[in-house]
Amino acid sequence: MAAEVPRFSPPEIPEPTLLENVLRYGLFFGAVFQLVCVLAIILPVSRSPETESVGFEPKTLEAVKKPKAASAAQLSKKAKKESKKKR
Repeated sequence: MAAEVPRFSPPEIPEPTLLENVLRYGLFFGAVFQLVCVLAIILPVSRSPETESVGFEPKTLEAVKKPKAASAAQLSKKAKKESKKKR
């Protein structure tokens, strides 16, 4: 009479564990983060001229040397005071 048609059941796939889920989504977000970083390097960001001039003021050589000399003098004075206190 009629031949029986074999019925196939889908293969049993185990549920992913918590560690597997963390690994999968961690790798996914890591890849997205890398793409964002690469795009930030490739695509230029326009800057307004006001922000560049406000934060940057060129210093002269004298202005750079003066604070160092003052700090050296203060250090020597402190050393002399400490040696006097020890006596």
